[in-house]
Amino acid sequence: MNQAPLPATRTQRVLASIERAGNKLPDPAVLFIALLFITWALSLLFSRFEYDLVDPRNGDALVVVNQLSADAMTQFLSAMVTTFAHFHPIGVVLVAMLGIGVAEHTGFINSTLRAMLGVTARWLLTPMVIVVGIVSHTAADAGYVLVIPLGGIIFHAAGRHPLAGIAAAFAGVSGGYSANFIPSAVDPMLQGISQSAAQIIDPSVVLNPLNNYFFTAASSVLIILVGWLITDRFVEPRLRHSPLDEDVAAETGMQTLGDRERRALRIALWGMLAVITLLVLSALPGDSAWRGPTGSLTEAGAPLMASIVPLIFLLFLLPGIVYGIAAGTVTSSRDIIEGMTKTMQTMAYYLVIMFFISQFIYAFGASNLGILLAVKGAAGLQALGLPGALTISGIVLLTGLLNLFVGSASAKWALLAPILVPMLMKLGASPDLTQAAYRIGDSTTNIITPLMPYFPLVVVYCQRYIRAAGIGTVTALMLPYSVTFIILWTLFLLGYWALGLPLGLQSSYTY
Repeated sequence: MNQAPLPATRTQRVLASIERAGNKLPDPAVLFIALLFITWALSLLFSRFEYDLVDPRNGDALVVVNQLSADAMTQFLSAMVTTFAHFHPIGVVLVAMLGIGVAEHTGFINSTLRAMLGVTARWLLTPMVIVVGIVSHTAADAGYVLVIPLGGIIFHAAGRHPLAGIAAAFAGVSGGYSANFIPSAVDPMLQGISQSAAQIIDPSVVLNPLNNYFFTAASSVLIILVGWLITDRFVEPRLRHSPLDEDVAAETGMQTLGDRERRALRIALWGMLAVITLLVLSALPGDSAWRGPTGSLTEAGAPLMASIVPLIFLLFLLPGIVYGIAAGTVTSSRDIIEGMTKTMQTMAYYLVIMFFISQFIYAFGASNLGILLAVKGAAGLQALGLPGALTISGIVLLTGLLNLFVGSASAKWALLAPILVPMLMKLGASPDLTQAAYRIGDSTTNIITPLMPYFPLVVVYCQRYIRAAGIGTVTALMLPYSVTFIILWTLFLLGYWALGLPLGLQSSYTY
C-alpha cells in the first residue's frame, strides 16, 4: 500500500502516528507470546510480597501466584490443550462462520445486500449498521462474527470505504455494549452480582434484573447518533488516505439482480421466514423447552440463549442452500462443503492468534494479577474521597482502564462489585447507579484493547480489504469512538441523574 499523505488536522496526525506505531508492533500472535512471558515475570516478582488485601471472590487474603513455580507450570502445560479447545470465542466464531460461509459461497448474502441497497438510502447505512450492532447484544457474541464483517461488506457494496463500515459495526457491537433497548442475559447477570455485593452490608437489598433498563435504552440513542457522526464526519473522510488493495477495490457488488437471482432470493427469504416463524411458535408456550428455569427466554442459561450461535448457523445455512439450488450455484453437496472449507481457510490465522490469547488469559487469571489491579484501583478511588459526581466518573474511568486488561464483563464486575457497591452505599449512592457507571466503563474501551479476544478478529476483517492493516490500524480507527463515547456517555449519565430520570425498574439513585 502506498504511503498516505499526512492528514491536515492535529487529531488526524496523532491518529496516523498511532496507526504507524501500532502497525510496527510484532504480529498479534507474537505480541501475546510476549505478554505471556511478561505475566510470568510479573507473577514471580509480585508473589514475593504480602498484601493486606482481601480477595473479593472468596474473602481470603489476596495472594499473587507465581506462574513460574513448578506446580503452576506443570498445571499450565497439562491444561494447555483444554485451555485452547474450551476458549469461548473459538467455538462461537467457527460454528457461526460455517453457516455464513455457505450463504456467502452460494451468493445468498451478496444478493440480499444488493437487494437491500437498492431500497436503502446511502446516507442511512451508518445508523442502520450501528442499530443492528446494538441489537446483536441480545444474541450474546453473535455481533462479532456476523454484524462486523457485514458492516464492511455493506459499505463496500455501496461504494463506501469498507473499513468505515467495520468501524461503525464494531462501535455498535462492542463500544456501545451496554446500550440496548432490548433486554439481554447481561442484565440479570450483572444485577445478580450487584445484589450479592449490596447484601454484604444490607442483606435486605433486592435489585430488579432490569434496574438499568431505561438508562441503557436511552443510551442506545446516544450511541447511534454519536457513532453516526464520528463515522461519517471523521472516520470515513480520514480513510480516503487508505486505499484498498487493488484486487478488491473494484469489487463493489452493485450489479443489478437478474431474474433468476431475484427469484432465488425470494424463495430463500421465504424459507428463512418460515424457519424463524417455527422458532417463534416453539418459544411462545409457557412450558417451551427454550425457556430457562424461571420461565424466561432471555435469562442466563436459557436454552434459547445458549443456542444463539447454532441458530445463526442454521439461519444462514438453510437459506444459503435453498438460494444456491434455485440460482444454480449449488449443483451437489460438494458445493456446500466447499463453501464451509473456504471459510475455514480464512480462519486459520485467527486460530493461531486464539491459541496464544487463550494461554495468556489463562496465565493472567491464574496469577491473580488482575485481581490485585482491581482491588488496588478501587481502594485508591475510595481514598480520594471525591464528591458524588466525580466518584461516579472515577468509577467509569477505573473500569475503562481495567477493561484494557480484563475483558470479561462478568469477571470484572465480580471483582469490583464487592468493593465498589458497598463503598458507594456508605456514601449514599445506590447499587443501581454504581452498576450503571460500571457498564459505561466496561463498554467504551473494548474497541481499543488488543487484549479483548475478538479484537484480532476485527484485524482479520480489515485485512480482507487492506492486507497491510494491523493492530495500529484498528486502534487508530476506533480511538475516536472510544474517547468520545466515554466522555459523552459519562456526561449523559450525570445529566440523566441530575434530571432524576429512572435508571430502570424499581431502581433508585440513593441508598
